[in-house]
This record gives sequence, structure tokens and C-alpha cells, in this order.
Amino acid sequence: MRIANLVVDTEVLLAPMAAVTDLPFRTICEEHGVGLTITEFLSARALCEGAKKTTQKLTASLDGRRFGVQIFGRELDALAQAALLARDIGASLVDINMGCPAKRVVAGACGSALMKEPELAQQLVRAVRAALPAEIPVTVKHRAGWDEKHQNAPEFACAMVEAGAAMITVHGRTRTQGFSGKSSLTIIRKVRDAVPSQVPVIGNGDVLTLLDYVRMRTETGCDAVMIGRGALGNPWLFRDIRAWLAGEPVPGAPTVEERSAVFLRHVGLMRGRTEDKRLIHEVRKAVAWYTKGLPGSADLRDQSQAPREPDALVAATVDYFAALSRGRPRLRVALAATAGSLVAGADEAPASSGTELGPVAKAAVA
Repeated sequence: MRIANLVVDTEVLLAPMAAVTDLPFRTICEEHGVGLTITEFLSARALCEGAKKTTQKLTASLDGRRFGVQIFGRELDALAQAALLARDIGASLVDINMGCPAKRVVAGACGSALMKEPELAQQLVRAVRAALPAEIPVTVKHRAGWDEKHQNAPEFACAMVEAGAAMITVHGRTRTQGFSGKSSLTIIRKVRDAVPSQVPVIGNGDVLTLLDYVRMRTETGCDAVMIGRGALGNPWLFRDIRAWLAGEPVPGAPTVEERSAVFLRHVGLMRGRTEDKRLIHEVRKAVAWYTKGLPGSADLRDQSQAPREPDALVAATVDYFAALSRGRPRLRVALAATAGSLVAGADEAPASSGTELGPVAKAAVA
């Protein structure tokens, strides 16, 4: 997939998520095959003012990997200056958030509130585009619309492209839905149909499995998929998607040993990059992510609130994985049934939607 002059080899992106997509989390996803990661969404005003809590989240990926920075706000100068800060740390693209439904963001007439002000939204895109060198694309992420009666995503997306956006990401929920209900594949399809073909449209919302990924690509015709909550404690989803797109065997669910190893890798990335007073909270989140759905994990998560030292919690979690491994050494899903459903889902969807995957994905299904 090409975003202006930027080529993304694997058509799956990591969604920016507040208090989640920090450098350790992004690194884990990169190491498991995601095509591109984007920072947490960052206040342009806070970046311009040098607010420590925000500036410390403006981090380049490790080992020279390409990454994007997402910013939000409604002031032209602040957005332009924040974009330059992203440029200075080596960002490969700058994404403008016009989809966040959070009350505190919408109260400031930012995020998804901008979908009610398309002219201002265009001005913001133009300001960021003018501030950046031509080789750094400006992209926009927005929602289906404000509410069910005002789903203006197709028109809004076209306006953003006219202003200079080189990629559009659509979350298929409205602002009033928040994260409840279902993400609409239909509205994403409408955006893909409306936007010029050379501008990639990225589908976002409710992609938790490889089958969800295939369905999103098939039913919407989108050029790639952005995954958020589906990646929590499950970076192997990116590995599966990458293998599937390449026509290789899909590895499927990780073993307990793999979970333990990646948990330890994640914690190792946190050390030295997370303030000491925050480290125990971040480790607790990682424990919840990597043990979710496993036998006895609820008890472990309850007990994780007791330790005050990260090392004690890490040791207890490693012991949990070791005990689980001895009792059930290969906790894997039934891949035969999953693979059958996957192919069926990919073959059946076009009959109702009239769309197909791109040539690489289509070849993988065949």
C-alpha cells in the first residue's frame, strides 16, 4: 500500500490509543509484523507548550522503523507547530485526529466534533500540509459521523482529501456510539467508493481476529485495516495477518511459553522508559492483556493489585505461566475449524457486497 510516497509493506496498521500505544507497546507490535504504528494521540497545544506528560509520548520507533504521529486540536498554528515537532523526531507521516469521541476532547470542539465543522477541518489539514515537507504525508482519522442521523463520513473524507490528506482512516461508529454497538462496514464502503482510488482508505473498528480482518477488507474494499483493541495482549494477530497475506500457513494462537516470553519482552521495554511511579501500573495492564482468557487469569489479575513492586508482580506472572505450561503445555485454538471458517467467510462475502480483496489478499485466499 502506498500513502503518497510512503510504502507500507503489510496492509495492517496499529491504531493510536491513549495510554496504550506507547513505545514499548508499539515495539512489540512492530516485532510481530504490523505494517505501521502511530503514537498515542497528542494534544497539539500541549506539545507546543512543552508539557512534559505529552512531549514524553512523542517518541520515535526503535531501530529506525517507520512510524506516524497523531495530533489533535483546532488551532491552525498549534497543529502546524506540532507537525514540525513530529518531523523533527523522524515521523514518516502526521495523522490528524478527527474521530476521538471522549467527552474532554469533544468539549474542546476537537476530535470527532470537527466532523461538524468540515471547513475548519479542511483549514487544519491545509495548515499541517503547508508546514511539512512534501515527503511526509498528512492523513486524517475520523468516524462515521456525529450520530446516526448525521453520517457524513463520505463527504467529510472527500473534503479532507481535497485539502491535502493522503490517507483516510474511518472508524465505523458514530461519535454518539462511542465504543458501543457495532462498527459499520457499510459506511467504510461508502467512503472507499467516494474517495479517489489513489488515496488509500483504511477500515477501523471491531477487528479482533484474522477472520474480522478478511471480512473488513472484503466487504468494504478498504486498502488496509487499522487495529486497536484487538491488539491488546495479542500482537500475534499481526503475525497471522502478515502470514495470511503472504499465502503462508497461519501460526494461530500462541503457546503459553510464547505468551510468557513476549510478556517479559514487553516489561523489559518498559524499564528505563517508564517513570518508576508508573511502572507498577503499566505492568498490571500488561498482566491483564497477556493473561486474558486463560485458566485462572481472573485470580491472577485480582492478586496483581497487591504487589507494590514491579519485580514481585513480574515474578508472580512468570510463575503463573510456568504452572499453566506444565498443566496445559499447548493452549492453542482449533485451527482446522478456524481455517475452514476463514476461507468460507472470504469466499461468501463478495456475493453480498460485490467487492473483492486486493490482488495479494485474493491470491492468499485462492
